[in-house]
Amino acid sequence: MTDSPEYLVRSDNPRLAFRAVSGTQPTVVWLGGFHSDMTGTKAQVLADQAQATGGGYLRFDYFGHGESDGDFAEGTISRWREDALAVIDQLTEGPLVLVGSSMGGWLACLAAIARPDRVKALVLIAPAPDFTEKLMEPELSDAARAAIARDGFWTRPSEYDDGGYAITRELLEDGARWSILPGPVPIDVPVRILQGGADPDVPWTHALELANALTSDDVVFTLVKDGDHRLSRPQDLERLVAAVAEARALVGADGEGDLVARRLARAARLRGAPNLEALAPAPWASAEEE
Repeated sequence: MTDSPEYLVRSDNPRLAFRAVSGTQPTVVWLGGFHSDMTGTKAQVLADQAQATGGGYLRFDYFGHGESDGDFAEGTISRWREDALAVIDQLTEGPLVLVGSSMGGWLACLAAIARPDRVKALVLIAPAPDFTEKLMEPELSDAARAAIARDGFWTRPSEYDDGGYAITRELLEDGARWSILPGPVPIDVPVRILQGGADPDVPWTHALELANALTSDDVVFTLVKDGDHRLSRPQDLERLVAAVAEARALVGADGEGDLVARRLARAARLRGAPNLEALAPAPWASAEEE
């Protein structure tokens, strides 16, 4: 595992920063949320778990996020989807488990639809498909709408960024192009969804709509009644690590697996059987939430 980022350099495109753990397949790929980066608690916990268990793992920052090049205000769903596909195509081999958080859940779905031969399972945390159109735009104040109409952007205040960040007309218009709800969403691989019941940003009903829209029969929706949007408490991180371990077990080293194997792996996890990858000692036990 690299302590400093490496960079994917593409012709005529800004560099994308990434960190990788070499290991066995299937490789787990982390797709972060809107205005977040790959150094967050959940992304780091999965890196630690990959290091401890020998599994392959890749995390990266989208254009305009974290350590990647680019201006965040120029980002769109189209551009960030392109980033995800570039990372999959150029930095990974073999079967993949995509782990998407919030906006990353939407992008993970779009990547799974675009690369069905590579993506063999999904783990989604508070997935926010169509958030620009269905969650963000309806909440804009009259003043914000006026600013976007007049200036092409509105600066959204943020408790994590003193200067706030831009919500642009292009982001909202482009996002509508990639709408996947109400479905059906043509994803036929195992999907595990972790959703907080007290999430103020992505209502649990929105995530459940995605679960119902997926064409896969192997979808498990876990509602953490008192969970927030981040799901970064120690108990939430344990659920995430277990879900990713289950997804890797379902896929298997050859990326195939059948329905019987999936059901056995699911039953084993529920029984607490040791045939799934052992959880590493929890390094996040005293960590603050992101």
